[in-house]
Amino acid sequence: MAKIGFIGTGIMGHPMALNLQKAGHSLFLSAHHDPAPADLITAGAVALANPKEVAQEAEFIIVMVPDTPQVDDVLFRADGVAAGVSKGKVVIDMSSISPTATKAFAAKINEKGAQYLDAPVSGGEVGAKAATLSIMVGGDADAFERALPLFQAMGKNITLVGGNGDGQTAKVANQIIVALNIQAVAEALLFASKNGADPAKVREALMGGFASSKILEVHGERMIKGTFDPGFRISLHQKDLNLALAGARELGINLPNTANTQQVFSTCAAIGGSNWDHSALIKGLEHMANFSIRDK
Repeated sequence: MAKIGFIGTGIMGHPMALNLQKAGHSLFLSAHHDPAPADLITAGAVALANPKEVAQEAEFIIVMVPDTPQVDDVLFRADGVAAGVSKGKVVIDMSSISPTATKAFAAKINEKGAQYLDAPVSGGEVGAKAATLSIMVGGDADAFERALPLFQAMGKNITLVGGNGDGQTAKVANQIIVALNIQAVAEALLFASKNGADPAKVREALMGGFASSKILEVHGERMIKGTFDPGFRISLHQKDLNLALAGARELGINLPNTANTQQVFSTCAAIGGSNWDHSALIKGLEHMANFSIRDK
């Protein structure tokens, strides 16, 4: 069993850490930002003052925070992970952040003699709780093999995509596909409802054909019922699409549908929906149409 530092025990990180603990691993948590969750401490986790102390105690250090600046801070603040790592340790960033920044972070950690994996996840809070996350990994194959038992305690579909940054690139690609699928389902249900059809029955019919998808199954139902508690917040999906669009500018390519979906998310944010589940993208379309599929 491994000694694991886990930094970032929020909506996703908390159940991920709990699953590692259930698998028999020892946890070390940092209380530099928020107090360590009581249930993890009660079950044997050790709370330390800062990421440096966590990195000194643990063999693997997992980071699961919202965005690139937070990863930068956790790793490279004065009492950060980089100040505590040494040869033989593995730093695993499971946040969803910039692929370009990831490559720079990995180089700095490698200079300390440690190894670095970027391993963002897909599957949301439900997948985190059920230990069924998809995990997209970038880094050296030997570090991946060492970390694989940890990933298997948190997820099911685990893929070494390539070198550092490639895991984050795969996650950005994932978020493009998810966002565009959400918009497709939302537009279809809005069209059907405005045309007089029952959107619940339309969804039921579409589930049996080529249009069937996990988004239609799960988020389509949320759209019809109006259950928009996160989940995965619109603000976080906006962050991920910003990474996609910034990357597209760096590469000199155009992602027109990604840009369009980001604009609809921005409409949601403008009407107070930054913290809604991303399935609430339909509310941005409904706002523009002055029509709701639930008010019939």
